[in-house]
Parts: sequence; structure tokens; C-alpha cells
Amino acid sequence: MRSRARLQLAAVIAFLAVYSFLSHYGTSHPQARDMGAAVALAPALAIGLILIRRWSGAAQAALAAAAAWFLLHHYWLLFTQNFTLVYLVEQCGFYAFMAVGFGRSLRKGRVPLCTQFADKVHGPLTEPELKYTRSVTVAWMIFFLLNVAATLLFFELAPLRIWSLFVYFCALPLVLLMFVAEYGVRHIALPSRPRGGLMATLRVYFANPP
Repeated sequence: MRSRARLQLAAVIAFLAVYSFLSHYGTSHPQARDMGAAVALAPALAIGLILIRRWSGAAQAALAAAAAWFLLHHYWLLFTQNFTLVYLVEQCGFYAFMAVGFGRSLRKGRVPLCTQFADKVHGPLTEPELKYTRSVTVAWMIFFLLNVAATLLFFELAPLRIWSLFVYFCALPLVLLMFVAEYGVRHIALPSRPRGGLMATLRVYFANPP
């Protein structure tokens, strides 16, 4: 079972690496606009068709695929000229979705997301731990909002190649750095709590996304 999980993780990492490289290449080189547009549109189209098939059936998915082909065939030049906007929407949409997920869990009567994750790894939690995990949830919400702002600012003010470098090769390491930083702060703020391990926390987080 562990070998299967590791293979799945390796496959995801490999996919993200290839997708990031192709996206950056297509964004940075004018001669690769066709490839850039294809890479930008493929994930959204694939996910959309899968969801339509799951919710409405194969016939509706086939009609949606035909409509998508018609639009792509007739408006491909327009897509190749504006595909970077698709990347922008995807990037900002992901970080906004994460920020909303963490933010909604802070509403009255709800359990903050980081409290849920910590309870699965370390529970039951003490009062100081409940306060700490609520603060961490706020920190993650702010972190994702800052990513949205940075993505928009780089897109507006920096050369497209620099923006692409940031979103595809800096954003994910920043997320991992946030995990590491929180892990270090946690053991300063809660020194009496037994260490459950960073990987245990990451496994719970990715098994229970916001």
C-alpha cells in the first residue's frame, strides 16, 4: 500500500514538473503559442468533460466535447493570443479557492481547518492548541490571499517570462516553505506537544483538502 502511495505521489510530482515546464516554455516563447494554448486549455477541458459525464451522462459529455471542438477550431487564433489569461485565471482561482476554504472554516460555529487537521494527527487538542491552530488557519488564509495579489501584480507589472517563473517555479516552493515554517513555529509555541512529524501533517492535509 505504501509503494502504491509513493508511486501515485511520484506520478503527481512528475506531472506537475512537466506541466510547469511546458507552461513556462509556451508562455516565454512566442513561437510556442500553439503549445502554450493547448497546455493551458487541456486541464480545464478535461476536468469539465469528466464532471459533465459524471453529473449528466456520456451523451451530454459528448455534446460538450463537440461544442468545445467547434469553439477551438473556429477561435483558435484568439485562444493563442490570449491563453496567458487562462493561466492567470487558473492560478488566481486556485489560490482564491484555498483562501476561501480556510476563511470559511473560521466562521462562527465552524471548526478551523488547521484545527481539524491537527485533531486528526494529535487529538484531542488542549485549549492553547485550539487557539494556536485557529491562528494558523488565519495565517494560511492570508498566505493564499497574498499569493493571489502577487500573481496579479507580477502579471500586470513584470515581463511575462518573470511572471511565469514565479507562478510555476516559485509558488509551490513557497507553499512547502510555509509548511516548514509553521512546523518550526509550532514546536516553539507548543513545546510540550509530542512531535507527530511534518509528513504526517502533510498526509492529513492532502487527504482532506479545503
